[in-house]
Amino acid sequence: MLCCASHRWARRLTAHRPYPDLGALLAAADEAAYDLTPADLGEALALERAARPPALPSLAAHTAWQAANAAYESRFGHVFVVCLDAYEPSEHLDQVLAGIRTRLSHGRDEELVVTAEELRKLARGRLTRLSRRTLSTAQR
Repeated sequence: MLCCASHRWARRLTAHRPYPDLGALLAAADEAAYDLTPADLGEALALERAARPPALPSLAAHTAWQAANAAYESRFGHVFVVCLDAYEPSEHLDQVLAGIRTRLSHGRDEELVVTAEELRKLARGRLTRLSRRTLSTAQR
């Protein structure tokens, strides 16, 4: 499972392992994420492009999702990312579309900060899920 596609982030995280617990791992992941340069963010965002869209219930929803993403990418030059961990799958499309609408009003620098924060939250969620799966498998 890919948690964050920045090589610098991954090197920083692996340099301090093993971690005594999930909390320590997440703290290290946060610290590594806060130091990402714009080039590091670009590297991470390049692989986020391959992420699947939320489950889309209709052709109209798919069209709306594609149009919103195209507008965002045209404005900022990179893929839109948002952490949806706090939402039910049925809410994902609405959250993505609302997020894009809101964030299209940002300036480039402001949006880069928001994007970095969303990547940090995505990495935390992915590490948490990976850790739980690993623990669950080890307990079998």
